[in-house]
Amino acid sequence: MLHTLRHSPWQCDIATLLRTMQEGDDLLLLSDGVAAAVKGSRYLDLLLAAPISVYALQEDVDARGLSGQISNSVVLVSYTDFVSLTVKHAAQIAW
Repeated sequence: MLHTLRHSPWQCDIATLLRTMQEGDDLLLLSDGVAAAVKGSRYLDLLLAAPISVYALQEDVDARGLSGQISNSVVLVSYTDFVSLTVKHAAQIAW
């Protein structure tokens, strides 16, 4: 399943998001959700401990001036990659 997080991690129930994710799921951080990918963030530590892959939309990272602050453990993707993730997963949940 593809999960997309558009809201700031401070305004989202990360615990519930993590409970619904299963091994092999992907999480794409969009809009203000890219803040969860900042190095040293407690939210990033929680996401990386889950059995999922974490992606962030490069355009949204750049728009928020976070380019140099994103963890190397998070895969930065383009809109084309976003489309590929939606094709890969038949189901999607937006957070």
